Amino acid sequence: MEQARKILVTAALPYANGLAHMGHLVEYIQTDIWVRFQRLIGNDCLFVCASDAHGTPIMIRARNDGIDPEKLIRHYHDRYKEHFAAFHIRFDNFHTTHSQENRDLVEKIYATLKTGGHLDRRTIRQAFDETEAMFLPDRFVRGTCPRCGAEDQYGDSCESCGATYSPAELIEPTSVLSGTRPVERESDHLFFRLGHFEQALRQWVTSGALQESVRKKLDEWFDAGLQDWDISRDAPYFGFEIPDMPGKYFYVWLDAPVGYMASLMELCLRRKDLDFDDYWSPDSNAEVYHFIGKDIVYFHSLFWPAVLQAAGFRVPTGVFAHGFLTVNGEKMSKSRGTFITAATYLDHLNPECLRYYYAAKLGSGVEDMDLNLEDFVQKVNSDLVGKLVNIASRCAGFIIRLSDGRLADQLPDPDLHASLCNAAEAVAAAYESRRYSKAMREIMRMADLANQFIDRHKPWVMAKQDGQQEAVQAVCTQGINAFRSLIIMLKPVLPGMAASAERFLGEGDLQWNDIGRPLLGKCIRKFEPLMKRIDPKAVAAMVEASRENLGPSPADDSQAGQPAETAADEITIDDFSRIDLRVARIISAEPVEGADKLLRLELDLGDSRRQVLAGIRSAYDPESLTDRLVIVVANLKARKMRFGTSEGMVLAAGPGGDEIFLLSPDDGATPGMKVT
Repeated sequence: MEQARKILVTAALPYANGLAHMGHLVEYIQTDIWVRFQRLIGNDCLFVCASDAHGTPIMIRARNDGIDPEKLIRHYHDRYKEHFAAFHIRFDNFHTTHSQENRDLVEKIYATLKTGGHLDRRTIRQAFDETEAMFLPDRFVRGTCPRCGAEDQYGDSCESCGATYSPAELIEPTSVLSGTRPVERESDHLFFRLGHFEQALRQWVTSGALQESVRKKLDEWFDAGLQDWDISRDAPYFGFEIPDMPGKYFYVWLDAPVGYMASLMELCLRRKDLDFDDYWSPDSNAEVYHFIGKDIVYFHSLFWPAVLQAAGFRVPTGVFAHGFLTVNGEKMSKSRGTFITAATYLDHLNPECLRYYYAAKLGSGVEDMDLNLEDFVQKVNSDLVGKLVNIASRCAGFIIRLSDGRLADQLPDPDLHASLCNAAEAVAAAYESRRYSKAMREIMRMADLANQFIDRHKPWVMAKQDGQQEAVQAVCTQGINAFRSLIIMLKPVLPGMAASAERFLGEGDLQWNDIGRPLLGKCIRKFEPLMKRIDPKAVAAMVEASRENLGPSPADDSQAGQPAETAADEITIDDFSRIDLRVARIISAEPVEGADKLLRLELDLGDSRRQVLAGIRSAYDPESLTDRLVIVVANLKARKMRFGTSEGMVLAAGPGGDEIFLLSPDDGATPGMKVT
């Protein structure tokens, strides 16, 4: 028997300065699913996290609210615990970075860095707000970008052109605290010499610890030269004071990732069966994985492993980044009601619906993900209610009524059960590699097969015929076992539904290996509905509850109560009919030099040829595309791109990354044929 793996998993620390929202939940649900899967297959997997409790924003928020910072961070810490638990996110420990364990570890790491010669003390000039009597973090200075002239940009980077700079370079800089122009003052700061660890970092980066797209991004940072990292901040500041530098504090980004270690340490103090060194010592055989958002890759893939090596700890086995969340194809918006907090969602909808939808959209890459609310309703209702739960609800009544709740002693179609077992192997591989959308598709494919089996045998017809009781029992036993196998596969995603299903089946805590062992000759309990369909009205109410009140819309009278933004986003059939969709044959396909995602396609449209640059490189081998029929938007205006001109668009679907699927016509279609 293969030995169980020892694994430590963390999710990025939520900042104790606000409530969790739909964007936050992408990461915590993604991580929780992976952890639950590891436990389900028998691995020893710990999941720790903490609230990120330090920094200038927390200090300012507490001051503005007229409360002590400790009270502020306790409030949001408790709200995070409450809302995460409601979404079935199960931590072994959810600690705080404002803890004695974290202070002790940070001070120990600091002493080691100092002794090892990895710190440099320098005098720097930085923005100072004379009205507030404090040095300003870069993000607390705003002004006009010195590169492109865009107004109201942060002091470290421009959201318009992407340029990076210092606050001193801003045109007309302004403090976001007082609205006054900051001055420059000198201050002593500590810098971590990141360049000391360039070779070790390069070796770690090529070890397979990072996703390929992240590794390529790190190559750019290596080529640009690793910059020393300012790890200190001036008073006033809410955090840990540096022991031998009065009035100076550890920068939050030094003590925040140490919070992963501190959370485990606090857990080890309470659980005597755990040893901190088993996970963090340099010779540890355990696996350590960090799940993070793509916006904090720089800290987790350069500074953090370098600090760990400098301090004598092991480096992570892997760092998995995910993309951002959009809602209905756009950034979350308070005016549109799409900036939805976890609390507001819970007031209106079942949390497991969101867990499933996220799983159905998540791949292993860093591509952004869209929560389309209309698709959300349709997919959950179709997959979970119409396919999965439907299997059990169609079969359970016959077993209870005709067989006193007892399942048959054997399956009438062993091949169907074998197919489910084989599918479980593919689903397990998809879970392990974080390709959850692939796992969900495979599970629903098997749910379709199970429903087809029931439709083919029609137990509701047989039940009306004399002498067919055993046949009905056999068919429904097959259906119940298919449901059981599928619910085990979905247990990492739907732990609440799985627990209800276990009670219905009369079983205890089902494990992955139970998929291969059919449930036969046992009694089941009366079936109770496992999930209700999502009512679109509940989604509309959630959006309305999330909408920032901006006053009456000028379009209210003309749109019959429909929000003007929604009406403006809609198109009519006349708009759609203007799109000229044509069948095209791919004559050739080749990678676009210098572009990670693009393939250059030469298309035959029957009466003409087109060049299209398509972002499908991660999903398709160019050689496999030759002679393939695709559907192209033929009347799309040619677009000049960095790598050439694209004269159309090929249609594809999927969450992105290596899960992109070109749309193709049925056999018999020819190039140039109009798609209607």
